[in-house]
Amino acid sequence: MKLKLFRILLVILFAGCFRNIYAAESPLTWQDCIKEAAKNHPDLIAAQESVKQSVATKQETASGLFPQIAGNVSAQTAKSASSSGSGNVDTYSYGVTGTQLLFDGIQTINNVNAASQNVAASKQGFKFTSATVRFRLRSAFVDLLKAQDLLHITEEIYDIRRSNLELITLRYESGLENKGALLTTEADLADAKYGISQAKRSLEVAWRELTKEMGRTQLVPMQAKGDFKVKDTALVKPDFESLAKNNPALGQLIAQKRAAEFSLKSAYANFSPQLTGSAGANRTGNRWAPRSDQWNLGLNLSMPIFEGGLRIAQVSGARALVNQLEENERSSRDGVILTLQQSWAALQDAVENVGVQQMALSATEERSKIAQAQYSIGFVSFDNWTIIEDNLVKAKSNFLNAQAGALLAEASWIQAKGETLEYE
Repeated sequence: MKLKLFRILLVILFAGCFRNIYAAESPLTWQDCIKEAAKNHPDLIAAQESVKQSVATKQETASGLFPQIAGNVSAQTAKSASSSGSGNVDTYSYGVTGTQLLFDGIQTINNVNAASQNVAASKQGFKFTSATVRFRLRSAFVDLLKAQDLLHITEEIYDIRRSNLELITLRYESGLENKGALLTTEADLADAKYGISQAKRSLEVAWRELTKEMGRTQLVPMQAKGDFKVKDTALVKPDFESLAKNNPALGQLIAQKRAAEFSLKSAYANFSPQLTGSAGANRTGNRWAPRSDQWNLGLNLSMPIFEGGLRIAQVSGARALVNQLEENERSSRDGVILTLQQSWAALQDAVENVGVQQMALSATEERSKIAQAQYSIGFVSFDNWTIIEDNLVKAKSNFLNAQAGALLAEASWIQAKGETLEYE
């Protein structure tokens, strides 16, 4: 009897070691996580820089439509030899020259339009990255909520198993229960102890996951503050085709296709002659500052005659790219619509499952209370009673999994719509 009581005491001490084991920072709300991720997430920062690069490329391309003006200053000396003698000849000059594109078959304009579409594509790419980051961040936040509640549930299960062991021990010592029942209860308690250890490790993994998705560089214990309520339930079946139009993945492909169409026009324009105007004014002399004025004004017309089929190949490649992107767009649109419908159906299933599991948990808790009382007075056998207790443990886990699953299904639905971090 003393040995059994000693073992029970050790069990109680073990349980206390797991309660409030982590000292976390101030609880993080979902909005706190969004603010940190928007500021620090490396994927978002990289996507922003990609947009800046495309804007700079457009400005670089558009610069060809404006006058190109350059200044020059030179000084040189040369040694000459002649019949009259030898000596150094100094030459100085300074001036300004300028060129202006007058006509190139609107090739440059088409290149600028293509660059503009590339800017639009990079902005859609940023939105796609933001939507992806939001999904991963939301998943990490939900995982932490689940891990926190799972630790509490495993502690509750441990308490149930410990209380059962106390009861079975007393009945075994009194001769009212067999040794098999005692060993089974001890095994259940060991399983509950393992559940706490597993929940502890899951919590640490959830910390790491949320740390990464917020863009933090240092891991610290944290606590998520929130509930498992689904807000975007989308109970009324939406128009998936209309929703697909706002998806950034599709929008990026559309912009890329339009850029390719302008590039194709530019390739055709490459067959046109190019007319450039030029002008310049200089001063030259053999001493500084030079005083002899010079100026020039001219036109330059160039046109390709034969380049071994280079420009024909460029047109062929540009046309093939347009065709490829058209098919990619069609495939992407079909895929987005399918993903939207799948995500919506999964969300409805998950929301309904929460209600089902909640009812099952309430029923199992009531059965457990009744069975506990009946077993203590001998109205229920150990085998029947332990089955009911096992069902209670399972129902608690199922309800938590259903709640977390509904939030993850909501996150998938929001991602399928292409919503970004600013969705909230």
